Amino acid sequence: MPDGLVVRVAGPDDAPALAELRALWSDAAADAAFERRMAEWLDSEGDRRTVWLACLDGEPVGMASLFEYRRMPRPGRADSRWGYVSNMFVREEHRARGIGAALLAAIVAAADERDYARLVLSPSERAVPFYRRAGFGAADAAGGGDRLLVRPGRPVE
Repeated sequence: MPDGLVVRVAGPDDAPALAELRALWSDAAADAAFERRMAEWLDSEGDRRTVWLACLDGEPVGMASLFEYRRMPRPGRADSRWGYVSNMFVREEHRARGIGAALLAAIVAAADERDYARLVLSPSERAVPFYRRAGFGAADAAGGGDRLLVRPGRPVE
């Protein structure tokens, strides 16, 4: 992990930085209207989505998010939750320096703390080796034609 890297949960004041990163990811420009849309989206996601921001020497260089799925209760079974990892992005000039790994480590730590049954994601082909190194494996045939990777949660003690 590079010196000067801070990975933290993003808040409402981070909407402009997240909008800028999302625009870079989309190869587009962020403007005030897009920043407002990002702020509205963050607000509407409520407590079910957590977004992390990676800053290197105070400059936003990466982001990632985790959406919480809550299973419908079943008689005789404990309630469970799982997380969907998405929106993982690191500025191109800062890739291969451990920033993505630091973002993913923050997500995995949060998932473990929340006792998620699993983490699921649908990576680009290029990102598959990165996620496999972090303990994600292929989902069963239930994933259909999607490229889903799963990381089991901590075993229940």
